[in-house]
Amino acid sequence: MGNKQTVFTEEQLEAYQDNPFRQRMAQVFSEDGDGHMTLDNFLDMFSVMSEMAPRDLKAYYAFRIYDFNNDDYICAWDLEQTVSKLTRGELSAEEVSLVCEKVLDEADGDHDGRLSLEDFQNMILRAPDFVSTFHIRI
Repeated sequence: MGNKQTVFTEEQLEAYQDNPFRQRMAQVFSEDGDGHMTLDNFLDMFSVMSEMAPRDLKAYYAFRIYDFNNDDYICAWDLEQTVSKLTRGELSAEEVSLVCEKVLDEADGDHDGRLSLEDFQNMILRAPDFVSTFHIRI
């Protein structure tokens, strides 16, 4: 019998379980979008979420995670979902709306009222801490 090694520590799995986007992440990384992940899906997710993954790859998957309605754009509704999850419901509806308006004002390059992947990537370029915060330590 071979030695068994733990691939992920308990703290790493707890960090994932405490993530307010865990269900959405499972949906994005599962093959059919239902959130039921195979081992390969799970490993893909941890690869993207590793500190070594390139910024563009992380931005692409962050965009997909924040695109709750899966229409290939981040609209005001998607932003509201994102801000509510990030703040864990601690902001009023008015405050969430204000944050979403500010994000769209700053990041919507073509002024169509929603963020394309290109808009999102440009916004990420202006956020130097994105790569260091969009990860799960492996």
